[in-house]
Amino acid sequence: MSVSSSLNLISFGTQLLNSSNQTQCKVLLPSPPNYSLKSSKPITSCAWKTQISVPRAVSAVDYSDTAEKEAGVATEYHFLVANAKFMLDEEEHFQELLAERLRNYGEKNKEQDFWLIIEPKFLDKFPEITKRLKRPAVALVSTNAPWIRFMKLRLDRVLEGSFEASNFDEALASNPPASLEFDKPEKWTAPYPKYESGWWDPYIPTKSS
Repeated sequence: MSVSSSLNLISFGTQLLNSSNQTQCKVLLPSPPNYSLKSSKPITSCAWKTQISVPRAVSAVDYSDTAEKEAGVATEYHFLVANAKFMLDEEEHFQELLAERLRNYGEKNKEQDFWLIIEPKFLDKFPEITKRLKRPAVALVSTNAPWIRFMKLRLDRVLEGSFEASNFDEALASNPPASLEFDKPEKWTAPYPKYESGWWDPYIPTKSS
């Protein structure tokens, strides 16, 4: 190849490079779709407002009705029962235990919650107990269940139970005999005098007003 031909080829190549550098590449992107909002009112803001409706629960309490129901709620009574001779005449510690408890209640200005019932009417609800009892019977009744359990351990030879009553008079109703007397022992060996008949009177309930 001659020198002139070589120079011509070099000149042609230079022109091609210059022309390619001046060429502009355009990338055609598809135009976004035209979404039209059909609304009679123009949108003036892009902010969205969301309202959340929270239901409210309303609890209405009729306190007067509640008080009436509470007033009619039955009270639970607990009892120990045995024949009257054992409870009132033979058991030495029984009178002492009751007297000490009554004294303690008086010092603390505490309302009495235990009583002695001679021939209690509630025994009619307990045929399994009554058939094991000698009559007349005496029951120690209280609304204090733990104390009754304690007395059960102390007295031992007694029968235990519980019942519910809607009022005081119903719970402690009784059919006492005309008289309740016990024969005096021929020989009294204890170092203290025997308790007099009627020591149990302070524990016999009176009708509520």
